[in-house]
Amino acid sequence: MNDHVRATGAVVEFIRQARWKDFSAEAVALAKRCVIDGLGVMLAGSTTRGSEILRDYVHTSENSHEATVLGAEPFRTSVKAAALLNGASGHAMDFDDTQLSTTPDRIFGLLTHPTLPPLAAALAIGERRHATGTQFLEAFLTGFEVECKIAEAIHPNHYKKGFHSSGTIGAFGAMAAAAKLLELDAKAVAHALSITASLSAGIRVNFGTMTKPLHVGRACENGVTAAELAARGFTGGDDGLDGPWGFFQVFSFGEGFDSDRIIGRLGNPHSIVSPGVSIKPYPCGVLGHPTMDAMRKLVTTHDVKPGQIRAIRLRAGSNILNPLRYPIAQTELEAKFCPAFMLASIAIRRKAGIHEFTDEFVRSAPVQEMMGKVERILDAGIEARGWEKIRSTVEVDLEDGRRLVEHADERYRGGPDHPFTREELHEKFTDCASLVLPDGAIAETLAMVESIDDVRDVADLLEAMTKSSVGYSR
Repeated sequence: MNDHVRATGAVVEFIRQARWKDFSAEAVALAKRCVIDGLGVMLAGSTTRGSEILRDYVHTSENSHEATVLGAEPFRTSVKAAALLNGASGHAMDFDDTQLSTTPDRIFGLLTHPTLPPLAAALAIGERRHATGTQFLEAFLTGFEVECKIAEAIHPNHYKKGFHSSGTIGAFGAMAAAAKLLELDAKAVAHALSITASLSAGIRVNFGTMTKPLHVGRACENGVTAAELAARGFTGGDDGLDGPWGFFQVFSFGEGFDSDRIIGRLGNPHSIVSPGVSIKPYPCGVLGHPTMDAMRKLVTTHDVKPGQIRAIRLRAGSNILNPLRYPIAQTELEAKFCPAFMLASIAIRRKAGIHEFTDEFVRSAPVQEMMGKVERILDAGIEARGWEKIRSTVEVDLEDGRRLVEHADERYRGGPDHPFTREELHEKFTDCASLVLPDGAIAETLAMVESIDDVRDVADLLEAMTKSSVGYSR
């Protein structure tokens, strides 16, 4: 049997064989951090206009009461609809974590946002099945690993030529988490893989619009749907990932995949441990984060006031300049992919958080003027160094003739080399969750996730995040 027939079997076997006891203490600890971060950005993202529209849509089309949708006005709906809404909310602010690259040709930041698909799926299925905390984490870690290894294995053309990996490959993470909790046998898992391959979708033209977070919401919904259909005996092809018509070949524009990145590598090591995951300090495209930190260091070190700035230049490679595609932002969604706004916000307020990424601030006269001073330059030297890390240089010309230069630190905040402290992670969660939850619920949620091994029913975690809402009942 050649490698291109074995990938599907390797994934099926991993999903079937993965057990709680097989995940190291480090993997479990990192999973808890990812869950805290994922729940926080779900809660914050539920307040966006796009999430409101999706909730209204679901209200008119769903009558089930199986699983909880998080937010200021939580409610219960079908499992697949809950996965859709929680997943889309989690990506609405572009504040969710990022899968790391291992080699220069696997473009950093452009693989997947790995946490939300398995998290949203495990929450929805786990609530309905009254899964324990360990069963929930086992499913989450399984989905996380499957998603990351598929994203790492497929040829980079998948993303470079237009697919949004978090939408397409995220569906496999959601499916794997759901399959664990549904206890699918090997044959059903194989069918679920093929069903997922046919449902997989999401293209990059929609970056900077409400549809980008919809990609992640649909990934969560599609993965759950595939697993639930397979559980009922619905069939798909035998080799969903392999062969000339399988996912890897079709979705890579004929370039296939690197078998040695997935066969024999699932859980060896687990991707959540190595290379790890990056938790975002800013609610925008991760490729801009080291640049923003460089700008923040520059303006604080030299105490630069906005009125002193004559010009700003961002030198970077195409891996940054192409995805961050808006020269001047007019909306907060465009601002998430606009280096000019990222730098302007830091220059004006010395921060760029959920209170800066608003239509009002983006469109304000000072911000629009500052964005006009930013020039983006494709730097040949940076380009030649590869794309597995985010490399850039910020140059600021002052009105007094001085030129200040700051290089982005490859040890960016939130990454494995410079991780959030527990306090910083809790601060981010609190900042996000405070948009919809009172202080008591925030503290209770944090405590429950950190001791989720002892939780007897994952529904208790959902209750902690919803019981303070008026009119909500389980």
